[in-house]
Amino acid sequence: MTATRPARRPKSWHQRAGMPVRIWLVLLVLAGLTHPVLPESRWLLVHLFTLGAVTNSIVVWSQTLAERFLGYHLPDTERTAQLVRIYILNVGIVATVVGVVGGWFPVTLVGAVLVGAMVAWHAIALLLLIVQARRARREAGEEGAEHVRSVWFLVASSAMLPVGAGFGAALAYGQTTTVEAGFLLAHQAMNLLGFLGLAAAGVLTVMYPRLIGMENPGGRRRPAALAILLVGIGVLTTAALTAHPLVASVGCGIYLVGWLVVAGPMLRGALSHPPNGYAPASITAALLWLLGSLLSLTIVLATGPMDPDRATLMTVPFLAGFAAQLLFGVMSHLLPTMMGGGARVVGAGVDKMNRWWLWRVVVINVGLLLFLLPLESWMRVGVSVLVMIAFVMFLPIMVLSAKASVAGRKAVMSGQAPPAFVPTTHRRGLQATAAVACLALVVGVTSGLGGGTGTGGQDASAGVTPTGETTEVHVDAVDMRFTPGTVTVPAGNRLVLTVTNTDEQVHDLVLATGQDSGRLAPGESATLDVGVVGADIEGWCSIVGHRQQGMVLSIVVEGGGDTSTGHDHGSSGTAPAVDLGAAPADDFVARDPVLAPAPGGTTHRYTFEVTEVEGEYAVGVPQTMWTYNGQPMGPTLRGHLGDVFEITLVNNGTMGHSIDFHAGMVGPDEPMRTINPGEELVYRFRAEHTGIWMYHCATAPMAVHVAAGMFGAVVIDPPDLAPVSAEYLLVQSDVYLGDGTVDADKVAAGTPDLVVFNGFANQYMHRPMHASVGDRIRIWLLAAGPNENVSFHVVGSQFDTVYKEGAYLLRPDNALGGASQTVDLSVSQGGFVELQFLEPGTYTFLNHRMFDGDRGAMGHIVVE
Repeated sequence: MTATRPARRPKSWHQRAGMPVRIWLVLLVLAGLTHPVLPESRWLLVHLFTLGAVTNSIVVWSQTLAERFLGYHLPDTERTAQLVRIYILNVGIVATVVGVVGGWFPVTLVGAVLVGAMVAWHAIALLLLIVQARRARREAGEEGAEHVRSVWFLVASSAMLPVGAGFGAALAYGQTTTVEAGFLLAHQAMNLLGFLGLAAAGVLTVMYPRLIGMENPGGRRRPAALAILLVGIGVLTTAALTAHPLVASVGCGIYLVGWLVVAGPMLRGALSHPPNGYAPASITAALLWLLGSLLSLTIVLATGPMDPDRATLMTVPFLAGFAAQLLFGVMSHLLPTMMGGGARVVGAGVDKMNRWWLWRVVVINVGLLLFLLPLESWMRVGVSVLVMIAFVMFLPIMVLSAKASVAGRKAVMSGQAPPAFVPTTHRRGLQATAAVACLALVVGVTSGLGGGTGTGGQDASAGVTPTGETTEVHVDAVDMRFTPGTVTVPAGNRLVLTVTNTDEQVHDLVLATGQDSGRLAPGESATLDVGVVGADIEGWCSIVGHRQQGMVLSIVVEGGGDTSTGHDHGSSGTAPAVDLGAAPADDFVARDPVLAPAPGGTTHRYTFEVTEVEGEYAVGVPQTMWTYNGQPMGPTLRGHLGDVFEITLVNNGTMGHSIDFHAGMVGPDEPMRTINPGEELVYRFRAEHTGIWMYHCATAPMAVHVAAGMFGAVVIDPPDLAPVSAEYLLVQSDVYLGDGTVDADKVAAGTPDLVVFNGFANQYMHRPMHASVGDRIRIWLLAAGPNENVSFHVVGSQFDTVYKEGAYLLRPDNALGGASQTVDLSVSQGGFVELQFLEPGTYTFLNHRMFDGDRGAMGHIVVE
């Protein structure tokens, strides 16, 4: 007799509705691990969490909790509509993400409309639920539900997101700097403070007292709190959209008062009933981060102009400190509770959720505090990774908790007693100590990678007798200079320098004796204790090229000897040896020289992400490159006369960068300004003339930034461009190899190590281009420099068409039957040539300035 397996219990509607939350959390983890190679990585990480995980969580849990608060549960027949709503919501989220990452605004707009419509539908459903519950309770002779006022928070919350989604769509379309700042702040007000904040306030007024075992403070405060919160959001949003930062500060302050009304009794209760477990501890920390962030944002708005950087200054505290801790804390309580099965089963699930709870809470909150300090970059990376690990631990712990709950429920359903479990003994002292030790270890190790803070350097005394006196000097970094440029100090005095960056881009000060201010953003300061000084000391800005532009500081000793602690740091060190005859590995992929046709439409949107990546300009020649979108020579843009181009520049590098499009005719002050790490700007221009145009980083020293890889081409087709068999693009640039990065001294001297087409020396010698006999091909050319010109020639062929700098110099049907052997282009000039191959063979193209051709500006075209 064959035993039949019991039928698997169908998933509840709640399990099916909650599935997207888990999927979005997994995608968030994967994106966090791979973010250096992802487009729009910062936006993507933020919105995988907020739009994906948080939005789905609120929609699912607000439905469940509203039914509990009202004491009225919808019949199963109505769950299908809820699932449809949630699944369409996720289609909208996917469309929004794909549209933004791909730069397709219509797709983004469709996604935003779907998201807003589904959440608006959810708000209406909650309103109808209140009506149904009142009717049902009245018919049953029962009084109104105790927590109906909390459900109104959930209704108001869901009414916020559709408006916030509209602001998000407007941001995706692109705005001027001031308008963008207003929309960013309004977007945050509606989505973070409205959608998330109001939902949190409504849920926590009921849940939090139960979590910590205090008496529920009742619902008398809730209507007043909701009214204050809504007024605050309204004032903040209106002021943001009308560019009144001081009024926006008032709105933020009003909203803060509303939260004090909500959270005040909870936090007082937490003092007498200390949180014991991950859920109450995480939620308590989230409340503190929210209050602190609101206070900080109120001050920020009251003390400065409305710009995108200031509007998003508190994004990390809001998202990581408040939103993430709130989400995981609430889920840690609700997931085992909603599984049911009796006190023992729920207890087993909660016990699993509390694994290493104090370690996680300490690491997350202390780590976030450290992250907000002006740490060295490697220290920030290390701390953020440890915090991410503490957050990600929630996922496997959630799985363990679910397994324990499922095992207990199965036992109860089969008539057996649920498995016994022994509550875990949480050694809080050990966990807290381990958390602090992990943070200290990360800070210690990464501080060795990233350099010190500059407060204690090497001994600069050179054996001089200390005088016991201190010389204090204030130094400003501005306009590629240190002011004063020379500091005089009596021999034997202790020297303390206070360095302030009063420029618009990042700088630092490094002394030959080892002290380092670290990278200073505009407005930041650092103090360097040089110690007792007995010899002259040289200082400079270590950002590549800045020293060559004159950012040097001389510390001169009065009454000392001739000993100097200055060193020659003018170059980047010994360049690696180059073997242009070396063949690349079999898996080497040359940059595709084929020029794609112009895309459809008249408006073209792109995102350029500035990164500093490791790569090679030739076989066995590793260098750190400064890039647009991860490659030396950025993306090639193409369009037609009159097309509009909109480029969002995102600086994910470690220094200031910018972009200048020769194809545009715009006032340079705003779109071409230097932006610092973490900032972004939108550059919009209309193609007024045809030709091939250079773009490049315009941050001083421009030649160094171009030489490091920050350049590219924009092709605007002339009218009636004749059809050809194939179109290719060759952009020549010169490379100045240093010890790991571009050598600014070589750039200034104009002595390149390599001259290359499309970013790699001789790549088309090893991976030739191809054509057939009789093919007419067009080769677009651009001389990107920064120093070397082009004399382009194809051995064995002639050009019957030459187009240079917006005009035809030669056409096939010219009366003299003439042709051209070379086309000469000075730096930043461009054009194209056309040619036909009459016989098969391997044709070499090169820069006929022979020493440049021999330095890597050469390739093959194989004709068959």
